[in-house]
Amino acid sequence: MLRMSTLFLRTLREDPADAEVPSHRLLVRGGYVRRIGPGIWSWLPLGYLVYRNVERIVREEMDNAGFQEVHFPALLPREPYEKTGRWNEYGDNLFRLQDRKKADYLLGPTHEEMFTLMVKGEYSSYKDLPLCIYHIQIKYRDEARPRAGILRAREFVMKDSYSFDINDAGLDISYQRHRDSYIKTFDRLGMNYEIVSAMSGAMGGSKSEEFLATCDSGEDTYVKCPSCGLAANVEAIVTRVPDEIDASATPAAHVEDTPDTPTIASLVEVSNARAELRRSDRDWHAGDTLKNVVVMQVDLEGNRTPLVIGLPGDREVDLKRVEAALHPIAIEAFEEEDFKKHPALVKGYIGPEVLGLKSTSGIQYLVDPRVVKGSRWITGANKRGNHVYDLVAGRDFSWDGVIEAAEVRPGDGCSNCAAEVTIARGIEIGHIFQLGRKYAEALDLKVLDENGELVTVTMGSYGIGVSRAVATIAEQSHDEKGLIWPREVAPADIHIIATGRDDEPFDVALRMSEELEASGVRVLFDDRRGVSPGVKFNDSELLGIPTIAVVGKGIADGVIELRDRKSGDQALVPVSEFISEVVSLVTKK
Repeated sequence: MLRMSTLFLRTLREDPADAEVPSHRLLVRGGYVRRIGPGIWSWLPLGYLVYRNVERIVREEMDNAGFQEVHFPALLPREPYEKTGRWNEYGDNLFRLQDRKKADYLLGPTHEEMFTLMVKGEYSSYKDLPLCIYHIQIKYRDEARPRAGILRAREFVMKDSYSFDINDAGLDISYQRHRDSYIKTFDRLGMNYEIVSAMSGAMGGSKSEEFLATCDSGEDTYVKCPSCGLAANVEAIVTRVPDEIDASATPAAHVEDTPDTPTIASLVEVSNARAELRRSDRDWHAGDTLKNVVVMQVDLEGNRTPLVIGLPGDREVDLKRVEAALHPIAIEAFEEEDFKKHPALVKGYIGPEVLGLKSTSGIQYLVDPRVVKGSRWITGANKRGNHVYDLVAGRDFSWDGVIEAAEVRPGDGCSNCAAEVTIARGIEIGHIFQLGRKYAEALDLKVLDENGELVTVTMGSYGIGVSRAVATIAEQSHDEKGLIWPREVAPADIHIIATGRDDEPFDVALRMSEELEASGVRVLFDDRRGVSPGVKFNDSELLGIPTIAVVGKGIADGVIELRDRKSGDQALVPVSEFISEVVSLVTKK
């Protein structure tokens, strides 16, 4: 039994000054977690109980699926990560350190290399496969901007599992087993979520899906089609490409003096206002302008090269999509000093003529998929105060490739069925993907097949953010008064509050608490004397235990008040029926 009089707990009435999202605010106010450094958090008793419940559910579903648990250290040697290229690929996100002998180590951000080497050391035959093993471990990533409490921390706990199969058909089966297990896990955690197509990023691999908890404060944006059901992370969404256009009747391109047009809106306004610039068929729109955005690419060795991206002027570049498309290249802003080093790029008036041929400028030019042959554009003339009109793609300029870089907006056409898509936000709580043979090849994980030939093992990787799940549940399960935990993850099943100055309510509440504990019900008993009922009620709403019981003046009438934290429903239950009522409430599905 947890007694409020002795529980290591202090609730706060004011929000933390740096709180940006509800989970950060309420977990701190409720005394669940405390910040001890940027992106570094400690767990207090109630918080650690919730965390352990989440971990227990994750572990139970892994075990139920037949996966086996192993354990690795967080401190790892450099060599395996160097063989796979990730010692450099992770860049500044990696915590690197040296021991007293100056040997290089890292604090593990993920453990693909370790799992691969573990299996390599134990198995050598196709008869040993398939295999699925997992661990639950603290991970470390040097986040540049840790934020949102434990949602985006530098130290966090993940469940990682890995499948090892002799061929791709076996990988498909292992992948589906994990997918089914994840659905059961997140259902038990009481989460609302979407399964969306995703990109694998630093992990590599092919087929990839994310489990996103639906949440307005989430950092991930995903796209959903209400017609065909397509769902994809915004980085993985594919643009519906327009048909090529017959441009035989389009006038020849011509350069015009267009002073005082610093924005797309001002350029469109001038273009429609001046008779010699107007189109004959309709007005010019922002989407008719070809915006050319310059970014700086930084490779793993630190080399910096410009990249120009052409896209319709009514769209903005989504840097997350750019980085996903160019991974492992990092993307940085193109600064004033960079423009000075590349005079061919006239800021604000960049056009594609000098970019289509690398022999002219040496700069790569990639365009949005909407830039199709025959499309007609207004764009920069590579001269300050000048724009080119009636510039036709494929006739007047070329490009080096196509990139998914533009923002995705509600109403865009679905790439599958052309229906209008919707946009939502979510928090990544799980990610499953088929690694293939990337790590097995790098670390030489091979087994003998049924013909006695050495074959490279194919792998899958499957992660769940265990500590992040605590914050995610809090994001989805709260109101203006405080947290509302789903019963299976809550630190207790019932919060019993004794009120009044007399001993009788406290004696009855203690007896009820002891009987409930003996019946397998987890109890948080507010036995504090000298604390007002208002403070106790406020604490109960803030802490978010799913069922609240008030033992007070109703004792005189032989009843105890029972409240449902989520719905707010209240009922008066006879003292003689209280135990059976609560046990039934807690144990019913």
